[in-house]
Amino acid sequence: MLSRDLLRNEPDRVRTALANRGQDGALVDRFLALDGERRALLVVQEDRKRQRNEASREIGRLKASGGDAAAAIGAVAWLKGEIEAAEARLAALDEELAAVELSLPNLPHESLPVGPDASANRVEAVVGEPPRFAFPPQAHWDLGPALGILDFERGAKVAGARFTTYFGPGAQLERALVNFMLDLHTREHGYTEVLPPFVVNRDSLVGTGQLPKFEQDLFHLDGFPYYLVPTAEVPVTNLHRDEVLEAGALPVRYCAYTPCFRSEAGSHGRDVRGLIRQHQFNKVELVQLATPETGLAQLEEMTGHARRVLDLLGLPYRVVTLATGDLGFAATKTYDLEVWLPGQEAYREISSCSLCSDFQARRANLRYRPADGGKPRLLHSLNGSGLAVGRTLIAILENCQQADGSIVIPEPLRPYLGGRDRIAPNA
Repeated sequence: MLSRDLLRNEPDRVRTALANRGQDGALVDRFLALDGERRALLVVQEDRKRQRNEASREIGRLKASGGDAAAAIGAVAWLKGEIEAAEARLAALDEELAAVELSLPNLPHESLPVGPDASANRVEAVVGEPPRFAFPPQAHWDLGPALGILDFERGAKVAGARFTTYFGPGAQLERALVNFMLDLHTREHGYTEVLPPFVVNRDSLVGTGQLPKFEQDLFHLDGFPYYLVPTAEVPVTNLHRDEVLEAGALPVRYCAYTPCFRSEAGSHGRDVRGLIRQHQFNKVELVQLATPETGLAQLEEMTGHARRVLDLLGLPYRVVTLATGDLGFAATKTYDLEVWLPGQEAYREISSCSLCSDFQARRANLRYRPADGGKPRLLHSLNGSGLAVGRTLIAILENCQQADGSIVIPEPLRPYLGGRDRIAPNA
């Protein structure tokens, strides 16, 4: 969340930033009103406590001298009631302030293009040429069933819409992609592999910004205080919640495979075919914790690590800087990697790499101790897909399809598949 000092001292800056995100400044106004009332009430409360203490001492003096303490006793009783009423109001104000603070998004970085939505995103690089086919390329929702490796009907039968079952080489290719990505990030990019729980508590989701704003997008376990993970960003970022790390240990680099579960409540019927927008999908996530001074450099590094997966697989893609109106709630700057999908004749997101500045750190109390031993400071957190596994499988099926309906497997994946170089019909 944003710092209270920022909201108090630079409200116009925050209002402008929210306007660039396509939001009005009503929450800023609400915060200032609540915060002003709270601060004024604290002053009054301290004065009442002072008066109560003085009256209590007066009662003692009067009783010791045999005087009449009735008036002082009455004053103490009245002050006690006023203090209790003020404490109740302060508790309510704290609750209201917390709700406002948790609803305010991060401020966009100054380097972002300003615009209302994805139409204002800026393309930074285009890598590779979309393949040219001597035949009409098919979409993965036709290729997969024809190869017998994706079954959307049976996925729906055992679970529901937007669930899929993988068979044979399809399941093996998904597993191969997970292992390939984890090996690349741990062996070449210096990440420590983590296998976190696939369920998380409410505090973890508040820490990374999914709650309270996006509760409708989550799967809650009925009868338990847990949610299914929407992304490994949540458990991995929270590993060091309420801790103070040493500066010498930074940046922390973690990677993790998890299935991800999302209700897609806001998708409004988009991408109902195929694997693009599923309730359950696999992802390899990258998370970094860094100092404020190195956060932007770490974002460039992390984006390069995600790009390396696409480069090795030979998949055409582009790098896009998200505009202010397309930015995620917790992010201050995001690069999207969009892979070319011939079956759809479009670039589609396959990774988002985001710098969250100290936004998540303030919510999750993620801190580090500077090398000079000074007061602990808030960390800067980063996260990115390295990559979304199902979408990578889609990209391989569509970009590597052949005229006979087979799929050529990118060379880096073949050792994970026992040397198999293609998936053919009836294989």
